[in-house]
Amino acid sequence: MTLDKQFLMLRPASPGDVGTIAEIWQQGWRDGHLGHVPEALVAVRSAPLFRTRALERVDDTVVVDTGDAVAGFVTVIDDEVEQVYVSNERRGTGVGDLLLAEAERLVGAGGHRRAWLAVVGGNARARRFYARNGWTDEGLFDYPADGVTGSVLVPCHRYTKPVARDRTSR
Repeated sequence: MTLDKQFLMLRPASPGDVGTIAEIWQQGWRDGHLGHVPEALVAVRSAPLFRTRALERVDDTVVVDTGDAVAGFVTVIDDEVEQVYVSNERRGTGVGDLLLAEAERLVGAGGHRRAWLAVVGGNARARRFYARNGWTDEGLFDYPADGVTGSVLVPCHRYTKPVARDRTSR
């Protein structure tokens, strides 16, 4: 299924979107991470945690609105594309491409020349998606994720992409 892109709107996330963002995030995270990350991390990734994190990051998040629902979201912190998730119903429709392009634009608008993101090695679907969109796998590194008693190091691949820098920024 493809969506008519004329009915898709990128907009800043609002506090009213937090519940939907948390649901999309939790489902997508489970799909891409279960079996590929340490159990210490899985133990803390609960519905309340995703809701709390979505609320904390709402100002750094952009959603795709279809007119009747939020179809996905992207969170950008400085030069890192921290989160990109699309609802199950909208996967494969171009929503992810739209979100990733917006993330690249935001990183450039922040004055950065290169965007980066972390992908768990076993998340083959995401790795194909980023490669298809021109991102380069620069190899393995340990990504520090929040755990119960501090950071949990998660083996990930670091993907990067040069972005057009907004010369009016910074």
